[in-house]
Amino acid sequence: MSERYPDPARRALITASTMLAAILVTLDATVANVALPRIQSSVAASPEQIVWVVTSYVIAGAIFTPLSGWLATRYGRKEVMVASVAGFTLSSIACGLATNLEMLVLFRLLQGASGAAMVPLSQATLLDINPPEKHGQAMALYGMGSMLGGIIGPALGGWLTDWLSWRAVFLINIPFGALACIGMFIFMSPSPKDSTSRFDLFGFAALSIFLASLQLMVDRGQQLDWFDSIEICIEATFMAAFGYVFLVHIFSAKSPFIRPALFRDRNFLIGSIISAVLGVLVFGAMPLIGIMLQQGLGYPVLLAGLVQAPRGIATMFSMIIAGRLMGKVDTRFLLLIGMVSTGIGFLMMSGLSLESHQNEIIASGIMLAIGSGMIFVPLSTIVFSTLDPALRNEGAALFALVRNIGSSVGISLLQIMTIRNAATVQSRLTEGVRPDNPAMDLTWPELDFTSSESLTGMHHEIARQAMMVGYIDSFWFLFVLSLILMPIIWLMRPPKRPANGA
Repeated sequence: MSERYPDPARRALITASTMLAAILVTLDATVANVALPRIQSSVAASPEQIVWVVTSYVIAGAIFTPLSGWLATRYGRKEVMVASVAGFTLSSIACGLATNLEMLVLFRLLQGASGAAMVPLSQATLLDINPPEKHGQAMALYGMGSMLGGIIGPALGGWLTDWLSWRAVFLINIPFGALACIGMFIFMSPSPKDSTSRFDLFGFAALSIFLASLQLMVDRGQQLDWFDSIEICIEATFMAAFGYVFLVHIFSAKSPFIRPALFRDRNFLIGSIISAVLGVLVFGAMPLIGIMLQQGLGYPVLLAGLVQAPRGIATMFSMIIAGRLMGKVDTRFLLLIGMVSTGIGFLMMSGLSLESHQNEIIASGIMLAIGSGMIFVPLSTIVFSTLDPALRNEGAALFALVRNIGSSVGISLLQIMTIRNAATVQSRLTEGVRPDNPAMDLTWPELDFTSSESLTGMHHEIARQAMMVGYIDSFWFLFVLSLILMPIIWLMRPPKRPANGA
């Protein structure tokens, strides 16, 4: 093996340290969600205020993720990662000890900003410490680490909150953060630094305002009835204006914050577009499925978690298989298999009903899991296979950013579609519930128009049926979106095989 790569034992220790850091960041994006009711009563916050505990973390992460590439280039990847984990751990302690809402939101901002570098730089690190023939396996490990946190977060958060306290949700990070920090400090080699790299303050400011406006708009849009709200209109204006300014700036400035050379690489450009759409398909659909199980089908929280548990296991297994097949099968063919499996999963979900058995939900979830695992590993590999290693820090940060944007937009988009489609269906169904409709005679004596209790039950059932139709329409949309992505996969170039034929 080339001397530029660490020996297997040291490589395993670096991998474990970086994966532990990535799991912590993705875990904290979801682990606090279940604890929000307890936090709300503890800090005496309103429902609108408590949402900022989650929103502040997401916004800070979105803003500082692209900055991680420049920081790693300027100060060294090892130094930035160690500082990020240390900052993340300290801010987690502060979150766990916060005594009011203001302190908690401030420390969540610091937590999101500190952890922003950990996921993309973990990916870049794994690519650097492994030879090209092992990149597929490295990306499988990275994929399991980056997705595992999101899978176990809700269950772990609920367990810690019930058995200990909501503060344990944050304090649990202390031992794992310390292990990750010590491991990276001891085993990672110093990376090259470019002391001449100048910071593009104008480009960073434009991108930050764009991302903050976008995140606020998608987070608060449904709550404020979208463009009927002045706040949402202002955020949309800022998003459009500063997004335009940022694009013009990076293609015209001498030393922009994000170098245009990234977009000249066809695999990186197309792969980033696919990654953004995958944010809608994979991460945007997960909350929708959870809400459907609990509110639509009436599953208790524990049962909803158990029904979705096989999906996490199947995702990890499919990632391992994809990593093993990398280099032996055309990467684009693996991507196609993953996209076909994802499409089949959403097609199966579009056929669900309020009477569907748990086995149908588990089977469709496993198909989705196989698809996401088979897509994530080959996509991460093919995107960086042709990218100049000098652009790897920036590329990893931008690749993570577009996926996060896709998931944020996807969650809001699917919520809008589901709620509005359900409202339309409910209004049409309600039109037929009237005494002069002959079909209503078939419901007598269960439905009695002179009984308020009977009418209330009928309207409740109509609402349930309409909401299920809304979910089905959203799953059908995701199925069509999967079909659209399939031909785009073939626009990328397959990675070159190593000269030794490995």
